[in-house]
Amino acid sequence: MATRKVLLSLDQRVVSRIDRAAKRRGLTRSAYVEQLAVADLASEKGPGADPSVRAALASVDDLFERNPVPAEDLTLVIRRMRDER
Repeated sequence: MATRKVLLSLDQRVVSRIDRAAKRRGLTRSAYVEQLAVADLASEKGPGADPSVRAALASVDDLFERNPVPAEDLTLVIRRMRDER
């Protein structure tokens, strides 16, 4: 895996705590911060991770499938529907 050097600005107290934690684990500062970042990014969940959201999105997909969007300008379609009431 390719690595890249980056410059981060951190409060000195945070750097000291990072250094102590890295030392306890036998890691460099960079390795420790990388592990934290990888773990945090792996724990991120997008809205699609929730089964109820996936079900809602599937329902919307189904609605569009059963009711295709006209090729014409939707603003005109909405106005026509409003005027027909």
